[in-house]
Amino acid sequence: MTEIGIIAVGGYNEMGRNMTAIRVDDRVIILDMGLRLDRVQIHEDVEIDKMHSLELIEMGAIPDDTIMKEINGNVCAIVCTHGHLDHIGAISKLAHRYAAPIIGTPYTTALIQHQIDSERKFGVRNRIIPIEAGGTYQISDDLYIELIRVQHSIVDSVFVAVHTSRGAILYACDFKLDRTPTLGEPPDFDRLRALGEEGVLAMITESTNATRAGKTPSERIAHDMVKDVLLGTEESDVGMIVTTFASHISRINSIVHFAEEMGRIPVLMGRSMDRYLTTAKELGYITLPDNVEIYGQRKEIDRAFKKIMEKGKDKYLPIVTGHQGEPGAILSRVANGDTAYQIESGDRIIFSANVIPTPMTQANRYALETKLKMKGARIYDNVHVSGHAYREDHWELLRLIKPEHVIPAHGTLTMHSAYLEMAEDAGYELGHNTHLLRNGEELYIEE
Repeated sequence: MTEIGIIAVGGYNEMGRNMTAIRVDDRVIILDMGLRLDRVQIHEDVEIDKMHSLELIEMGAIPDDTIMKEINGNVCAIVCTHGHLDHIGAISKLAHRYAAPIIGTPYTTALIQHQIDSERKFGVRNRIIPIEAGGTYQISDDLYIELIRVQHSIVDSVFVAVHTSRGAILYACDFKLDRTPTLGEPPDFDRLRALGEEGVLAMITESTNATRAGKTPSERIAHDMVKDVLLGTEESDVGMIVTTFASHISRINSIVHFAEEMGRIPVLMGRSMDRYLTTAKELGYITLPDNVEIYGQRKEIDRAFKKIMEKGKDKYLPIVTGHQGEPGAILSRVANGDTAYQIESGDRIIFSANVIPTPMTQANRYALETKLKMKGARIYDNVHVSGHAYREDHWELLRLIKPEHVIPAHGTLTMHSAYLEMAEDAGYELGHNTHLLRNGEELYIEE
């Protein structure tokens, strides 16, 4: 009898530091290795790339994978679903402990390589294997991995199906059921439907927005919201700054092209903005207009702000990092008066991002907005749609996949509880075929 265990390493007690391990007899597949950013931000001047993994585990910033020493098995693969730091940010600290390849889609593996290249404490020499969505990776005759295309707030996102002799285990973190994306293709519903028909032993799925009623709006809606704020105004000559997730390539792509319609030069600012956009451009996910300017280094950014003030704020559209109020990010520096860019009465600051629901980020964002308002800025908040599934999307996926067992992940106890209540509506029963896991626990899937 094939023995299957699901190990909750990180991300089951909180938002962030996601890491799950699936044990099939004595073979182990790790899914995601993420960072918890708010735990890092509490500490001033922390340079993660210089820190030891045990320090970061102690801080609660990366998964406590020391529990893997108690797991009876060898890690055969590390598979990442997408390129957000809460899913790949701990690879440079932990992956070297495992003699296993790192697998992901081309964009995800390119970002992982950036993480590894900037690491200064550990040498990560694991083989990196890019696989297109829809592709597979064979571990043994009776065990293989399949990547299934989905939509999220970063390009090249996938679900991971671990195929075993007892059926598939589907790892469904993070996703939205977006049928009209502005970049890439919709989720592979045909394959998901077929997988459900073939038989899914267990589904591990995010619960981030399980508390929110209804269906997550399409990215097409966010595209229109941003367009309305940028172009639907009579005051077109004021200073405007847009801030959004640097990894949200489709959103930035929209903003850049709206800048063109406005007759403004789009100026992308921030190290992460530079890294994500340049990588996406190199891999052919987006085509940027010739007049786009990208600045990643602080000196370059300061010079660009000086140029914008000299030539006129109405000629440029800065697209910057810092929507969560992160100390040292571009928008925080503008708000603090640490750049040449002067906020004047009536200038617009457009937040094309939500506030991440942790006390640290909420406090940082509040302080940032207050400083900007004190300088006379007009705030356009939450010009955004989520990249995470709402409750009815979860219902749809659950009915599509029809797993024998369901385990909510990627969230707090409140989020897990909301998911479990929804699953009960679909006929599942807590303790029988839905399971509540906490970090450090292993669930055995009995035959």
